[in-house]
Amino acid sequence: MKNYLNLEKLSNDLKNLFQNQENENHFDFEIICEKNQISYKTHKSILSSRSQYFKYLFNSKTKEYQQNKLILNDVSSSTLSSILNYLYSGKIEINLENAIQILVFSSKYLIDELIEICSIFIKKNLQMETVVDILKFSESMHLHKLMDFSYQFISQNFDEFIKTPFFLELEESHLNSILSNNKISTNELENFQTVINWGKHKLNINQEMDKKEKEQLQDQISNVIDKIRFIDFSKEEFEDVLKEDLIPNQVSQQLMQFQDFQNDTKEPNQFIENEIEIENENENGNENGNENGNPLIFKSRFRFESAIIQEKEHFKKLKEWINDDEFLSEMKLGYSAKKDGFDCKKWHSICDNKGKTLVIIKTTDNFIFGGFTSVGWRTTDKSKWRNEDRNVRYFESIRDSDAFIFSLRNNKNDRESGKFPIKKDQAQYAISYNYSDYGPFFGNAFYPDFFVNSKLQYGNSDFGYAYNLPNGIEYQTDEAQSYLAGSYDLWEVDELETFFIEKN
Repeated sequence: MKNYLNLEKLSNDLKNLFQNQENENHFDFEIICEKNQISYKTHKSILSSRSQYFKYLFNSKTKEYQQNKLILNDVSSSTLSSILNYLYSGKIEINLENAIQILVFSSKYLIDELIEICSIFIKKNLQMETVVDILKFSESMHLHKLMDFSYQFISQNFDEFIKTPFFLELEESHLNSILSNNKISTNELENFQTVINWGKHKLNINQEMDKKEKEQLQDQISNVIDKIRFIDFSKEEFEDVLKEDLIPNQVSQQLMQFQDFQNDTKEPNQFIENEIEIENENENGNENGNENGNPLIFKSRFRFESAIIQEKEHFKKLKEWINDDEFLSEMKLGYSAKKDGFDCKKWHSICDNKGKTLVIIKTTDNFIFGGFTSVGWRTTDKSKWRNEDRNVRYFESIRDSDAFIFSLRNNKNDRESGKFPIKKDQAQYAISYNYSDYGPFFGNAFYPDFFVNSKLQYGNSDFGYAYNLPNGIEYQTDEAQSYLAGSYDLWEVDELETFFIEKN
């Protein structure tokens, strides 16, 4: 038996059934648009099957059900006509002029399909000029998916968004939510100035402030300022912010305690800790919930548990080169050679099939370099051999147009740090692997840009075959081969770290 479908004809027939208002067509319910005094004849069976609101209306034997009539005063006739046509035919034209009106009606009268259609259209056409209005609208209508998407749009474009006048129209709750997001693209000093500008706008302050206006501003931003991640400030930025005397007193006291803590700490890489906890010396507590005796917690936007990366500038460079906020905010240190063992099979067992992966290597000569791949590592079948003597394993390579090698510290010629992307015609050789006889292996199996051996203790580098070299350096010269690790072969690994997003 074969089933035949002609959905187009069915749609057209039902559309004609509704549009032929002159004939009786067994209509049994009337919807009246009070604004234009236009009425539409409909069928209860179709309305109730397409809308939960009408299903409830008819099943509950309401006044409207008894009178076979519903009067609407919150919709235009054009919008109502488009929606009723959709309920019959499944077809509707959504544009910038009618999307919001149709979404409002669909939300109120529980037409789930149309809510989804309008939301998708609005998402595709979301702009800086409209996103705040859409955010407020979706919040008022409890459209959580659209609201989340609006927040996501603002967060992803925050550096541009804060330069527009539309940013100033955000409510306090909106700004709190956005600044709580670990994925916004601006630095913390910009975020601080953003809060100040927002507060000034709310108070209509346009000129240099006097003492009273400063106090008003402090009060205005008191519930937002704690979303600034002061842990990510440099020492100079920190001191400048405190000098401005714009931070509410209770927050300022905490920050001075935090500054004292930073000055006293012996840890060299506090800037990359996810959070720092210090004792609260404020005897009276404070309005942010830190009661007497409770510790103060300062959180960073990014967690980066690296024993290799000790300089803030190195961390900034990696963030800039990777340029993937989701990966940066969710990546974890999955493997450390010093903690997990210098063994390539252990490295593969932990790091294979993880997708995007960042590898950082520090040599005993204090060179720091590594590589990033968006496709992740694998291991070949152990039965595959490359030669008849069965002493060389079979290699495979993976294409990755987004892969790159980087250098953060080059002690030999004091060159600047740099990112070196895969060559376009070599993308198929971005990374290579075999039956776990090697650790990280960037480049062609026969001409590797760099790899680490089976015990993760030594490595080789023929930098420049598959990956771009720095300007002015030629492939297979001593300068190219020693650029990453100081020598062509047998450079010694002091630490090897691998970061990825842990999948469930």
